[in-house]
Amino acid sequence: MNTDLDTLLTALYVTTDDYLKAFEDRPRPGQPKALTDAELVTLAVAQALLGFHTQTRWLRYAHVHLRAMFSYLPNQSGYNKRLRAALPLVKTMIRVLAMDSDFWFDNHPIVDSTPVPCGASRATAQRSDLAGWAHDGYCASHTRYFWGLRLYLVCTPTGMPILWALANPKIGEREVLEAMLTAEADVVDAREHLVLIGRQGLRRQPAGQAAHRAPHAPAPPHPQRREGPLGPAPPEEDPPAHRVRERHPQRAA
Repeated sequence: MNTDLDTLLTALYVTTDDYLKAFEDRPRPGQPKALTDAELVTLAVAQALLGFHTQTRWLRYAHVHLRAMFSYLPNQSGYNKRLRAALPLVKTMIRVLAMDSDFWFDNHPIVDSTPVPCGASRATAQRSDLAGWAHDGYCASHTRYFWGLRLYLVCTPTGMPILWALANPKIGEREVLEAMLTAEADVVDAREHLVLIGRQGLRRQPAGQAAHRAPHAPAPPHPQRREGPLGPAPPEEDPPAHRVRERHPQRAA
């Protein structure tokens, strides 16, 4: 295994383990897990760094090359269940590691969006599980229409993502941005003199006003979900924050 990657994963494990111990007042009942949460996060990060897109191939590689770092490695089904259950922990550790970087404190983030086509035929639009979430949109950069979603990113000038969301392309860009700032009010509130840099469509209403209102706005309630990757399509009269959804951070949009 690469020495630099070995050192990086060791540091990640120590950071995650220390963070979890700080919030665990007492040991959990029952048998201790063979693969701890800190080891699970480290294993997931190693999969992303080494570019393995399937869990089966990744675990086959880990059983051969990572035995020295992990005393226990689950099978594919067990790893998948643990990783899905640990999604809030993975998202939290991504935020913790990002906040530990100097780039996180840049107060001039850049806001932009890009289309994410999800289908090119009428049959796909009618039968897809995304129906009701995805919609027809227009990409001015490529002068073409598409059926899908739109990805919104708030990044530092160095490229570090601060906030991201997938939204229906029919929703106004300023509405989506304000919903993102409302949902992550703690991130906005922790930054003084925040100035958002965006293109014309996002500047029609000063972004500073949305950022100023966001910390005082209540967090939107989570809607009821049904079977399906994104749940039910919310009604049109819902506020914009209800119509912005996130995808799995380890998968393509």
